[in-house]
Amino acid sequence: MTTRLLLRAAILLATTAALARSADLTPEARSSAARMAVGTCASCHGAQGTSIIPKFPNLAAQPANYLATQLKAFRSRSRGDPDALAFMWGMAASLDDSQIDALAQYYSGKRASAGPNGDAALRARGKAIYDHGVASQKVPPCGACHGPKGEGTEEFPRLAGQHAQYFMNQMRSFQSNSRRADPMRLVASALSTSELEALAAYIQSM
Repeated sequence: MTTRLLLRAAILLATTAALARSADLTPEARSSAARMAVGTCASCHGAQGTSIIPKFPNLAAQPANYLATQLKAFRSRSRGDPDALAFMWGMAASLDDSQIDALAQYYSGKRASAGPNGDAALRARGKAIYDHGVASQKVPPCGACHGPKGEGTEEFPRLAGQHAQYFMNQMRSFQSNSRRADPMRLVASALSTSELEALAAYIQSM
């Protein structure tokens, strides 16, 4: 079986598992997640998953399986970027699997929106990197994993509309390997700061 087929099979299995978890959620679990999102998570991520503080990510329309995976990584302290240590390790510590799945479903069902457009030339440069990668630096197109419109998959996060500041912080975490993900460490390390800034500007505007 080719790598591409293996990747498709893994995504299909993850999607099936995510749908099964969604079907298992009780009305009480969904209601509890909504209260938690509005009463606790909103201070950083907004009640509808759109953060007004650019260092914190937008969660609206993120794939549910991806969100659940990240929350479990915070809970187990296996995701180690600086903001994870400072904020999310403590926030996720007491969450059980049902609460995590309910929160993931809550945010995945919210509507995302594009961020500020910013400089047109910078966005155009970022779009070229997103769509085509940088072959000379062995950087693949971002859309190969995150989708041509940046909407993400069950395995890979939505990038469209994400805050530029948050995106840049995560790229630095990949570069330093404090957030461990070998494919992203290689991509983030291969791109210059100006290329990452262009990519961040385009992603924010999507």
